[in-house]
Amino acid sequence: MNSGKNHKFRYTTDGLYYFNRSTGLNILFDELTCKPEKLSKAPRQVSIALTNICDLSCNHCYAPKSSHSLSYNLLTNWLIELDSNGCIGVNFGGGEPTLYPDLLNICRFITQKTSMAVTLTTHGHNINKKLVQDLQSNVNFMRISMDGIYETYESYRYRAFSDLLDSIKMVSYAIPFGINYLVNRNTIDEIDDAITIAEDLHCSEFLLLPEVPVNGAGGIDLQTKTDLTKWVNSYKGKVPLTVNNDYSSGLPTVDPFISEAGLLSYLHLDAKGFIKSSSFIDCGVKIGNEGIMYALEVLSKLKRR
Repeated sequence: MNSGKNHKFRYTTDGLYYFNRSTGLNILFDELTCKPEKLSKAPRQVSIALTNICDLSCNHCYAPKSSHSLSYNLLTNWLIELDSNGCIGVNFGGGEPTLYPDLLNICRFITQKTSMAVTLTTHGHNINKKLVQDLQSNVNFMRISMDGIYETYESYRYRAFSDLLDSIKMVSYAIPFGINYLVNRNTIDEIDDAITIAEDLHCSEFLLLPEVPVNGAGGIDLQTKTDLTKWVNSYKGKVPLTVNNDYSSGLPTVDPFISEAGLLSYLHLDAKGFIKSSSFIDCGVKIGNEGIMYALEVLSKLKRR
């Protein structure tokens, strides 16, 4: 990592926010007041679907099924804009980001040319030793999807769960990682065993992802939501829990950024070059020649109507 770019300050209405992407240190100096003209304009976090291409066909996946991918040259311009306007980190997903031909180059670009952190979300089945070695100095955190365990997982992914565990082990030796755990009526009863596996693998974070309905079907049911809330409230495990923001209601969550909500908190950029307030919705604003910050202004105005 370029140590000179590891430190970042973000100016918010909640105070001055310091972030170190190398150590993961986050400090919010809420006793400090930032001048209005200094406030950071970019979202704190941006998720980016590098490509819609994926080599798996999971029925519960909400990502569009198409061959669209983002232009490397356009993406670098947008990333520079986001960085200079106070964005803290970007998360690359898809589709499957390991199928994006310029993945290593774009991660290296962020490391060398910006002060933002890089997170990568993957299904994990394309992980190998060379890829881990290449990404080790250019990715700050990896998220690996887990939809239940063993037979349940294999019924969703059509890949061996043992192969997933082998991939996670390779990552665990080199890059801090978390597990993205799909929660529905089929996986809720396996969550304790999944946590045990996560602890054994030295997982840094366990992200709960209640299933989102796809084309009007599927999704987490009310009883499973209730069971999940009870489980979280009684959780005493060692791995820190996080949850998808859209399903955090009723759960004991903490958000230090009281004022930074909506588009100041999060933005999604899809593989067609549209920015959206969520990866789960279809409507958004196409990024034009004016750049991503201009498109963000347009989206903000549309959201206020």
